[in-house]
Amino acid sequence: MIEAALVSGDDHLDLNMLPADVWTARLASTWGDRTPRPVEQANGSALWLADGQSWGLWHGRPSGFSGPKPLHTAFDRGGVEDLTTLRASNPALRLEDMDRDHVWGHVIFGPVTSIRTDDHAFMKACYAAYNDWLYEDFCVAAPERLIGVAMLPPHPEAAYEELQRLAKGGRCRQANLQIAVAEPRLEDPRWNPLWKLLEESGIVLSFHVTVFPGVSKAFDKYKGSPGATFLHAKMFIEQFLDPFVDLFAWGILERHPGLKLVIAECGAGWVPWVVEELDYRHYRLHECGDYWDDKGGIPHKMKPSELFKRQIYGTFQQSPTTMALTEFWGPDNLLWASDYPHPDSIWPHSVNKIAEYMGHMPPEQVRGIVGGNAAKLYGLDLAKATVKARIPMGANRAAA
Repeated sequence: MIEAALVSGDDHLDLNMLPADVWTARLASTWGDRTPRPVEQANGSALWLADGQSWGLWHGRPSGFSGPKPLHTAFDRGGVEDLTTLRASNPALRLEDMDRDHVWGHVIFGPVTSIRTDDHAFMKACYAAYNDWLYEDFCVAAPERLIGVAMLPPHPEAAYEELQRLAKGGRCRQANLQIAVAEPRLEDPRWNPLWKLLEESGIVLSFHVTVFPGVSKAFDKYKGSPGATFLHAKMFIEQFLDPFVDLFAWGILERHPGLKLVIAECGAGWVPWVVEELDYRHYRLHECGDYWDDKGGIPHKMKPSELFKRQIYGTFQQSPTTMALTEFWGPDNLLWASDYPHPDSIWPHSVNKIAEYMGHMPPEQVRGIVGGNAAKLYGLDLAKATVKARIPMGANRAAA
């Protein structure tokens, strides 16, 4: 049995759980009826509407849904039936849920369905208003436990402007770029000011899996089919593969050694083969160094695996494959996550799952993965943690 302060590296505040006034309190005076707000429907349920578009369900009203569910969330598994309390965005209720799970800290990503509009000025205002609400109204209740991840617009100039604003505020530890919809691709020099500002500010960048109509359209043909469930396995990797390789191919990490990146909820098991293959391509490139000498040389000096261990972190929930790859990831780069309150979440059974998948490992390695690595990355003082988990180890796992 070991005692550890748990810090989950990937948790959520979705649109369906946000307070009704996240945007109206800050934007209504400027944007009027275009401002995002929940609107009740004829059946008593409610949708987020913004600028005439639906952004999705809001759980502040009963959904009207009855019968078996095709998808269970952590709340279903944890016996939480009343979602109208919006407990994920209510600091007191969320902290109760964290205590129930014996978790000290949550790294909290914003809506994975994000902000849908073609009006860039309106888009920037919506991102900024969410970020202000996150730090001014939500995380302030327990800033060492509720670690909010700011949302960046998916375009380089707008993302840079918002990060510049956040850096001046001094409350942002991590900012997320919705990489599945970010344009242009990362090799474009328009992104360079953002990389430099991230490095200078010390704010960690993250890529998180995204759910958008354009991303999920491949599912439309198969809706209602059990087979559609399996398509999620490829969606996670598809969103990350191109931008992940771009980080190495175009020298982004090598030119910005202070840039730290978390790849969240995309799985960790596929990464080693890709990095291994990148190392091999790096070798093949330098094997022909005499050819490139006449063309200006090869700017890629460091092996991709060296850059990876220096700058990239990954999250996972429950993965025996990942536990078998800890030597590749190194002692500091894996971040355990509960994914509260998503369908893939292990809340409120995090301690049991950690014991199941990590109970055979050295205690200090487990302490790092479940909280110590996040503490180093985000500058947290786990000595202040008043909530700690007792994790069964070795033979004690079976008894637990």
